[in-house]
Amino acid sequence: MMWFRKRIIVYALLLGVFLWLSARGSEFSFSELFELENTIDFIGRSFVPLQTDLIPYLLQQSLITLAVAFFGTFTALLIAIPLSFIAAENTSGSSITFYGSRFFLSLVRSIPEIVFGLIFVVSVGLGPFAALLAIFLHNVAVLAKLIAELVESSDSGPQEAMRSVGASRRIGQVFAIIPQIWPNILSQYFYRFEVAIRTSLVLGMIGGGGLGQSLMNYYNSLAYNSMATAIVIIMVLVIIVDVTGGIVRKRVI
Repeated sequence: MMWFRKRIIVYALLLGVFLWLSARGSEFSFSELFELENTIDFIGRSFVPLQTDLIPYLLQQSLITLAVAFFGTFTALLIAIPLSFIAAENTSGSSITFYGSRFFLSLVRSIPEIVFGLIFVVSVGLGPFAALLAIFLHNVAVLAKLIAELVESSDSGPQEAMRSVGASRRIGQVFAIIPQIWPNILSQYFYRFEVAIRTSLVLGMIGGGGLGQSLMNYYNSLAYNSMATAIVIIMVLVIIVDVTGGIVRKRVI
């Protein structure tokens, strides 16, 4: 019992040290935290009234953003599902493929989408296609890693049952594991889709088109009320995706 208490104390001390170092590294300040009058005043003066006449144009741009996010994440999911079986310890063929695939996924995942976007802009030029490629590549690595963890935590009973009736190892794994983890796969997919919408906004600022590019243009021209209109549409877009994801997941469960 005494040993347990000492361990908790050590963990608490370490956590305290990390928090203190993080606060120093991020220049956290309590006094400045409560001095946000300028920000509130800026929003009140510049963000209202909204430019409602821009809504038709911004809705058109939001379709580009949605297209980039949806195509990038859905095609990534199609690649990530088979890749996750290679990257999961219980379904990988050997330790070489397991560690090799995990290393590859970590390597790709460590590169932010904006870096991929800047690289692809050199090859395919400015526009939504560069953003789409960046979102696709990053999400393949992220979704494959997340789904691999779901595969590893799946129940082995259904696999053994399928093997006992003559199914091959791979067929048994696919048809026994996928039904178990499918609702969680959908949850991960809709979450990544929501993240991809926000990412495509950032990529739009470097020439990826869509709402992000409009947002950057309004910011550069100091048209803050137009920028606020775009932000409101982004918020509505994310809420719609979140609600839709919840409805689809409930129907699947």
